[in-house]
Amino acid sequence: MEDRLSEGQGRGAKPSHPIAGPEDFAEAFKVPRETIHRLIRYAELLAEGQARANLVSAKTLAQLWDRHFADSAQILRLAPDAKVWLDLGAGAGFPGLVIAILQANHANFVMHLVESTAKKCAFLAEVARATSAPVEIHCMRIEELSQSATSLKPDIVTARALAPLPHLLELAAPWLRSGVRGLFLKGRDAGKEIESAKRRFNFTCHLHPSMTAEDSFILEISHLAKRVKAKTR
Repeated sequence: MEDRLSEGQGRGAKPSHPIAGPEDFAEAFKVPRETIHRLIRYAELLAEGQARANLVSAKTLAQLWDRHFADSAQILRLAPDAKVWLDLGAGAGFPGLVIAILQANHANFVMHLVESTAKKCAFLAEVARATSAPVEIHCMRIEELSQSATSLKPDIVTARALAPLPHLLELAAPWLRSGVRGLFLKGRDAGKEIESAKRRFNFTCHLHPSMTAEDSFILEISHLAKRVKAKTR
């Protein structure tokens, strides 16, 4: 396994002030007004949906543009040309639905969202309709979808706050083959999770500092293979 920390190790890439709203987001990510309007509609639907279902932690809604939208959008810089994405455990749409909205005008782009909770799937579908986001929603467990992994061939697999890395790699393994990369948002325990995962897998891991939270990272995983246990005599 190779571990290579991106430039800025230990310092993160957090901007001088949080992204407080649409204008800050537009400046940070250089997106057109049309995209901002779509994200504003997303924010409105999230506020409405939160009253019906526990979509996100209520205390984070006040920092939505920084904690959720920017945190998700930063992943796109690591794979700007990828066409087919797979987001595991999509929840309220972070990071997958945000990335799909940012790429809505790019030809042949599709984001596959996997979520097992029916209420969250309904919310994802509502936002996708309202924002013309190019997504396909799979309302099922990840393990169920993996049974058809040969027919779904993503370029990038993403996840946020889904599971510790060893289990996350187990879930993502059916798709992390032959050049496919995983881009996983992780917090301050990223190093410990990597060491734990190394006991079960061989992989290449590049850590990219988060722009939204100090001591957080995007883990770029590739060349994943299960470790072969040595036979005992």
